[in-house]
Amino acid sequence: MQLTGIHHLTAVTARAPGNLAFYTRVLGMRLVKKTVNQDDVSAYHLFYADGLASPGSDITFFDWPAAPERRGSGSISRTHLRVAGGSLDRWCERLDRAGARRAAPEMRDGRLTLDFEDPEGQRLALVDDGGVGEAHPWERSPVPGPEQIRGLGPIRLSVAHPERTGAVLMDLLGMRPERAFDAPEGRIEVFGMGPGGPAAEIQLLPDAAPPARAGAGGVHHVAFRIPDADYEAWADRLRQNRVPSSGPVDRYYFRSLYFREPNGILFEIATDGPGFASDEPLGSLGERLALPPFLEPRRAEIEAGLVPLETATDL
Repeated sequence: MQLTGIHHLTAVTARAPGNLAFYTRVLGMRLVKKTVNQDDVSAYHLFYADGLASPGSDITFFDWPAAPERRGSGSISRTHLRVAGGSLDRWCERLDRAGARRAAPEMRDGRLTLDFEDPEGQRLALVDDGGVGEAHPWERSPVPGPEQIRGLGPIRLSVAHPERTGAVLMDLLGMRPERAFDAPEGRIEVFGMGPGGPAAEIQLLPDAAPPARAGAGGVHHVAFRIPDADYEAWADRLRQNRVPSSGPVDRYYFRSLYFREPNGILFEIATDGPGFASDEPLGSLGERLALPPFLEPRRAEIEAGLVPLETATDL
């Protein structure tokens, strides 16, 4: 029983129309599910992924009218997105045309990496994954297929007490320490899971800054992949280790378990299935507001409370 990689990452936007424009028009990702936060139906929950909505390829956003994040420790401070080698020069041009804030590409942890931010200050990076593994381009993306984002890469955690988080990663979640590297922010430890590689890594950065304050441009949680058949075993593992958690939660598109690690970052364990094509055809994912069955009777009320996304004309 082991984690097999990063499942998804969920962040916060205060500008859903602009968020949609940036992630689909600039980054070329596919909107694979337009739904609502199941615990707060006044907010969109937008899922961007690859052409097949593959587990491990989606970055998602809650749409909340929040103030900007105050950066600090106890947070997810960088989300890497995997791309094939040789495309970062063209990504620099694409980001420059969009007016995105970016750094120069540099070698980091043995991989060419390009740090940048979305219009709300979400800290992202494109990382050359060496072309390892399958890619599922979206044929309607404005980004050419070979250059498209292939999925999530390493996720960086910035914490005041890295030894506590490291113990959870290893002893509870079964990750393995793989290496460490120096970055401008400090020395970063890398933990791997499952098959390893950039789609299955956590980076742990010591950070003595005051605690972060959640908000727009920040990250809400990171989710780790498990096979569907292992779900109950993971729920039992959390109980047996007396880890305070949400208990089993059915999100309809996957099943989840939520808990906080000792530095306060919210972790989720999520199944690969049943997937985003459970309630709409794969070819038309994200084209209408999708609601899980228990919310469908409230569709008219929910739709009336949401800002139309299609009105977005800028970033």
